[in-house]
Amino acid sequence: MKQALLEEAGLTASEARIYLALLEKGSCRAGEISRHTGIHRRSVYDAIERLIQKGLVSYIKTNNRKYYDPANPERLVELLKEKEDNIKQILPELQLSRKLAEDKKEVLFFRGKQAIKTVFDDQIKEAKEVLTFGDAVNVNEIVKYYFMHFDKERAEKNIKVKMIFDETAKKEAYLKKIPLAEIRFIKKGSQAPVSTNIYGDKISIIIWEEDPKAILITEPALSQSFRSYFEFVWNNSKNQEKV
Repeated sequence: MKQALLEEAGLTASEARIYLALLEKGSCRAGEISRHTGIHRRSVYDAIERLIQKGLVSYIKTNNRKYYDPANPERLVELLKEKEDNIKQILPELQLSRKLAEDKKEVLFFRGKQAIKTVFDDQIKEAKEVLTFGDAVNVNEIVKYYFMHFDKERAEKNIKVKMIFDETAKKEAYLKKIPLAEIRFIKKGSQAPVSTNIYGDKISIIIWEEDPKAILITEPALSQSFRSYFEFVWNNSKNQEKV
């Protein structure tokens, strides 16, 4: 267990075994370490050199022989802090690289309840009006508890939604609880558990199954086309009603 944790902290398997051996036995020569750990003598020297560079091992010479001593284990915490500081220094560059890569991707696919949350988290991030149309599905039954927090965040950011559903959804009581929503109902033919969301330059198409799936498309021209279609249906559909 201790070796595994040291490896998670960044030591190799050999370095971890040697450091633990030194903590247990105290000052040792390379040959003793090799016999105690079963690591080949040449590999012991290489690993010790790396441990010295990391500040985890020091040595003294007595009668022209090197004896190796372990540093205080608190040095491990310092090493982790140094790694964290190094990551923080390059974090802006890493974020920029990710942003540039995201900009190149026009279509993303998601599958599963946790992945679907990413699609809706993106709406919060964009903080723009959302246009939704499709069949009314009680998404709270599929992704439990998430939309309570989602609607709260959306309300805090004053993100409004316009929603168009099949008129058979009028009986759904949960629709009246959606904040900052204007909802209209239209007559529609077939029903399918699919919804389309338009916001900013993005369109998300979600299939509401037990194992939901989604496609997130980033394309300004396509988004505008979907937006125009939504507005046409919104303004010209027969038997319009509001909740």
